[in-house]
Amino acid sequence: MRETHAAEHQPTSTATTETAPVTTATTITTEIVLPGVVEVDGLEVRHVAAPTPGRGEVLLAMEATGVSFAEQQMRRGKYYDQPPFPFVPGYDLVGRVAATGPGVDPALAGRRFAALTKTGGWASHVVVAAADLVEVPDSVSSADAETLVVNGITAWQMLHRTAKVEAGDTIVVLGANGGVGSALVQLARIAEVRVIGTASRRHHDKLRELGVTPVDYRDPDLHGRLRVLAPNGVRAVFDHVGGEGVVDSFRLLAPGGTLVSYGTASTRDAAGSSKAPVLKLFARLAMWNAMPNSRHAHFFNIWAGKRRAAAFRERLRTDLGQVFALLAEGRIRPQVAARVPLSRAADAMRLAESGTVAGKVVLVPDSEVLEGEVPDGGRTSEA
Repeated sequence: MRETHAAEHQPTSTATTETAPVTTATTITTEIVLPGVVEVDGLEVRHVAAPTPGRGEVLLAMEATGVSFAEQQMRRGKYYDQPPFPFVPGYDLVGRVAATGPGVDPALAGRRFAALTKTGGWASHVVVAAADLVEVPDSVSSADAETLVVNGITAWQMLHRTAKVEAGDTIVVLGANGGVGSALVQLARIAEVRVIGTASRRHHDKLRELGVTPVDYRDPDLHGRLRVLAPNGVRAVFDHVGGEGVVDSFRLLAPGGTLVSYGTASTRDAAGSSKAPVLKLFARLAMWNAMPNSRHAHFFNIWAGKRRAAAFRERLRTDLGQVFALLAEGRIRPQVAARVPLSRAADAMRLAESGTVAGKVVLVPDSEVLEGEVPDGGRTSEA
């Protein structure tokens, strides 16, 4: 990873005392920049003056952010609607309010919140709209909460808003050991739903502890094995893999069942257009929905409905609030695969892409990681 420093300077402002944000001009932020389609070691560490929150915004001092599949796709230029390079990735974060902009209650300062960002979260200081904040319970650590921001919202909404599962249903979760998968299986078990989950054999014991029936995803007759476990079909299949395998996922459904597709992991390393696999998937789902087979197929998009901002934010606060409440009650186990310092984001990305860990790799401020705590993610280089 290459490290750069921007010239440090004292910003000037003509704002009045009444509207000036509460911030310090000397604060320097560390951020991870994705300069283009690069290998993991091509991520850049940059040190710049901390941003100043504008009207309706706050500055969060990051306490935890995560590595999700979205960042892995963005590194390859494969995320469906990623911004132009260069940019700071980071789909979500948990942080404490360090400054408030005009129009924001100054009493928010010092309080801890989660926020969904899509990009920008891989930084020590991040500006977000105050309306997008969801408070984190005091009893929950920032790293634990981070595992359930984008993953928790995704899992909750797919289960309860898209598939509308009920007690006694049977579902299949592909990649049940992953960030979203581990949230899905736990929320489903809380709802008294039977879960069949695919994962590599090394994760089967952990899945059994969660009440999941595990199946080896490398089984050459994977879908045949799944049909044996649910001969009458299942209420829902949650598929992040996409590709041709989504056909087999649809065939697992019982009458009235729902396929929820939420990714195209099978094409992560494929050359060509980033949009083509998604558009092909959309067309296939639309075709299935048009057929008179009483089964349903949906692509889950966490940003759906964002144009109706008030309703979108209320739904997000409600759903993530319920997930955080379950976490605070100890009914959900946070799945932290590793805590890695922000400046070693390359190691974190490499570890997340290795397929060897269960749960979510979490980035934290450098000062919070103890010596020997970070797994060996491989070599990094810094100028």
